[in-house]
Amino acid sequence: MLDVRDLQVAYGEILALKGVSLAIGASEIVAVLGNNGAGKTTTLKALSGLLIPRAGHISFDGQSISGIAPHAIVRLGIAHVPEGRRVFNRLTVRENLDMGAYTRADSGISQDLERVFALFPRLAERRRQTAATLSGGEQQMLAIGRALMASPRLLLLDEPSMGLAPLLVEQIFETVTSINQQGTTILLVEQNAALALEVAHRAYVLEIGQVVLSGASADLRQNEAVRRAYLGEI
Repeated sequence: MLDVRDLQVAYGEILALKGVSLAIGASEIVAVLGNNGAGKTTTLKALSGLLIPRAGHISFDGQSISGIAPHAIVRLGIAHVPEGRRVFNRLTVRENLDMGAYTRADSGISQDLERVFALFPRLAERRRQTAATLSGGEQQMLAIGRALMASPRLLLLDEPSMGLAPLLVEQIFETVTSINQQGTTILLVEQNAALALEVAHRAYVLEIGQVVLSGASADLRQNEAVRRAYLGEI
């Protein structure tokens, strides 16, 4: 579904990605692990068109999307849930969800709205509240729901557990698994490596803008370097 080859992205003269290559098959959950500054968020921003690569190639369903505008990438079937949620605070929950469907003119919008409310019943209860009045966990639900309103085939999730209480983190990841089981492919960036490897089928490990390890999640959980660096084990 998604194929990334030798991706390079720079901030000015600083090369943040130094030839990242990865692939995602349909219906997979693939995790990207790494410490702060490894290039995880930069990778997602390049895939969603928010950053223009200096070099390399990105293809989605066999079509090149390198350098395409973000709204065009959304129309092709890729939606990005950014780090920090970035909901529209002055808009209601329902208005935020409507914004997620702004590229669409099909008849399935109402059905997808009901799907979001089924996945996140709290959003249904708070549909008339402004986003600024929601808790952090509810805002994360809203950010994911807004992305789902674009009817994506590939969902890019950036740090969905950040700043959330453990119980809410568990609920969010149960929902992520449900979204995948309903047919949406997911690329997950997550600091909580143990949780990411629990839900993902495969994973890549980034260090200083390069892929240093990749493989099945079960294999990476047994890798000594991963256990020591990301799982807190000796």
